Amino acid sequence: MRPANDPAANRRAPAWLLPVFLALAVTAPLLAVLFGVADLPVSDVAAVLTGHGDPEARSIILDIRLPRIVTGMMAGVHFAVAGLLLQTVTRNPLADPSLIGVSQGATLAVTLFLMIAVYSHDPGSNTVVDMPTAWMPAVGTLGGLAAGGVIYLMAFRLELGPLRLTLCGIAVGALLQSLALGLVAGWGSTRVEVLLEWLSGSLYARRWEHALFLAPFTLAGLAILPLIRRPVELLRFDGVVARSFGLSYRRQFSLVLVLSCTLAASAVGVVGPIVFVGLIVPHLARALARGESRLVLPLTIALGASVVTLCDLVGRLIGQADEIPIGVVTAICGVPVLIVLLRRTP
Repeated sequence: MRPANDPAANRRAPAWLLPVFLALAVTAPLLAVLFGVADLPVSDVAAVLTGHGDPEARSIILDIRLPRIVTGMMAGVHFAVAGLLLQTVTRNPLADPSLIGVSQGATLAVTLFLMIAVYSHDPGSNTVVDMPTAWMPAVGTLGGLAAGGVIYLMAFRLELGPLRLTLCGIAVGALLQSLALGLVAGWGSTRVEVLLEWLSGSLYARRWEHALFLAPFTLAGLAILPLIRRPVELLRFDGVVARSFGLSYRRQFSLVLVLSCTLAASAVGVVGPIVFVGLIVPHLARALARGESRLVLPLTIALGASVVTLCDLVGRLIGQADEIPIGVVTAICGVPVLIVLLRRTP
């Protein structure tokens, strides 16, 4: 039992913290349903959610707002959890999906795909625009996974430690990003706006099929997380120390790296490379948990879903019909939050 004046006990997270932030994860999507470009009375929204309402309100709520909210919440969970896992196993507080090349791999794959789609079809045909929109999530996911696979192979064939793994991730990511930007610069196609919208990180025109694409990744990831809680805790230490606790270091490190890459790649494939979510949310969760390690993961999940939903709502309300991409909003909001967190970190 801790002494009454133990500083560690005073730093413990209050009992109300987790319920409050879980309630935030419920309140954020509710606000996103209530407010938007189209001004709907609360009574109309309530009627639609209870299975009634006029056709126009039902179309706005069920076909436009709800699918983008659900998609955004799952993507936020993916980015946040991937960032938490990467920061833990690489022992790097600045790690996020872009640091190991996942976002850049998805960017290059989508760029190549759109170029092939444009030059393989009649430029005047609607098929050129419709086909990339339907296939971009899968293409982006595969590209992100391929980039993560390259980093994985480099990590173990070259026996790289966490620091060198991070540096290799930065190098590979920079190369992939440069190739993608070079292709965009030399493309000169009028279809480039499709790519630019995706690159900015956006939930615009996300439908139920996007949510259904992400759902299996989300459910599988959340099911695996409780099973790897202890290995993730031990992976914070050096390999020698982790093995002394009986951990199969290489196998568990591989599992965590594959899980984080899969979550990040699937999210990037659907909504684009939304910046700062994977970097900041884990830090914010740790700050709020105040040393209670068991609260970090649930807080990360709740905050990841809430942050993306609220930032998307802000972008819609400020931009109205010309909505601000969510990636822009997270960048603007994320920088001051990161500075505050860094100032409080010893």
